[in-house]
Amino acid sequence: MDFSKQGRSERAIEIFTILDREYPDARPHLQYRSAFELLVATILAAQCTDEMVNKVTPELFRRYPDPAGLAAADQTTLEGMIKSTGFYRNKTKNLLNMARALQDRFDGRLPETVEGLVRLPGVGRKTANVVAGNCYGIPAIIVDTHFKRVIGRLVLSEETNPDKIEFSMWDLVPEVNRTRFSLVINEHGRRVCPARKPLCPECSITALCPFPDKTA
Repeated sequence: MDFSKQGRSERAIEIFTILDREYPDARPHLQYRSAFELLVATILAAQCTDEMVNKVTPELFRRYPDPAGLAAADQTTLEGMIKSTGFYRNKTKNLLNMARALQDRFDGRLPETVEGLVRLPGVGRKTANVVAGNCYGIPAIIVDTHFKRVIGRLVLSEETNPDKIEFSMWDLVPEVNRTRFSLVINEHGRRVCPARKPLCPECSITALCPFPDKTA
């Protein structure tokens, strides 16, 4: 298998072509109706399943539907609402600081670029790319747990730091396909290539995968 930059790029495009057909409905698993809601949900999803976040957010969004409402939230009340997502004290701090920054520095409107979003407290590149790619149509490589695992097994990147993985993939994936590439890789990681016991015999891209611990 060719592990040169050119070889990886060609393989990434071939992998994308296959998975794009396999997962035509690939999308974020978090439930949201606006960029603000997706931002909040993604912050809550750190070290937590999307399923658990989706149980918490309907009431959270009902009570705090916009940055102004969240910025004025009582800290103790907010902690109680999101406790089941884990690390709730830190997440509460991040949500309140993010909402207050939106009010104070952006007139309550979300920035529409990755560079703008990462200026918000508690928002890293992964979260910013989720919002920018899915809500604003900005080409985005979204390095979540599933993406990192699958890309590592495919040896499309040998980086381990999420930001470095993102930047390394820029050279392999055409800009127009980056967000969609992220979504289908994520979906493949959920359905076929989990952390334990990947379903290699059922995998549509196994011939393109050099993972040494393939299951029989």
